[in-house]
Amino acid sequence: MRQWVGSILFTLFMFVSVPIWGTVVLLTAPLPRRFTYGGARAWTNTVLWLLRVLCSLDYRVEGREHLPPRNCVVLLKHSSAWETIAQLEIFPAQTWVLKRELMWVPVLGWVLWLLKPIAIDRRGGGVAVQQVLEQGRARLAEGLWVMIFPEGTRMPVGVSRRYGISGALLAAAEGLPIVPVTHNAGYFWPRRGWLKRPGTIRVVIGPPIETKGVEPRAVNERAQRWIEDTLAQLKP
Repeated sequence: MRQWVGSILFTLFMFVSVPIWGTVVLLTAPLPRRFTYGGARAWTNTVLWLLRVLCSLDYRVEGREHLPPRNCVVLLKHSSAWETIAQLEIFPAQTWVLKRELMWVPVLGWVLWLLKPIAIDRRGGGVAVQQVLEQGRARLAEGLWVMIFPEGTRMPVGVSRRYGISGALLAAAEGLPIVPVTHNAGYFWPRRGWLKRPGTIRVVIGPPIETKGVEPRAVNERAQRWIEDTLAQLKP
């Protein structure tokens, strides 16, 4: 019962805080991006703290030593809402590839717009890939890390599908490595699940995958194999 009560209170906070906090963050619009980004990170700090307090759900990161000294492209497993929040705390200043429909959501979409994401039309096929390449190169030039959910949507635990190629193409075009990242958040905060299970989410950052002189599809397949094989070892 206590876990249900904590989970419901946490979920209510999420619903209420986004428009309120988002409105406050919008006041940073005339200021440089780092102020808006700082406001967003303050919200994620609060969310992760409440998750520990109300749901007894914490996390730990393994493999931080694998992060390259400069910004690059990260392929991150997507199985929960948790990683969409926690990635701001785990990785340096970043931007995200996301579906453009999110930009139309009142308040949330406006805040995202200020943070300069790479908003794509997922139905666009080759057009979407070109959007990632063009906007991604610009964001990398600004010193931001580019975070990509290669499956394009949240996948239930134990389920995977072919990874999109845009991340590997972007990294190869810039001569940068791919950093594969996996985690087991889906076991604790499942897709469309209200109940948050207590425990510790494990996030594992893998060794960078070089792209120079390697066919992008081979890079992509290697990243997917590492992410999915490592995830299979993280069952609580």
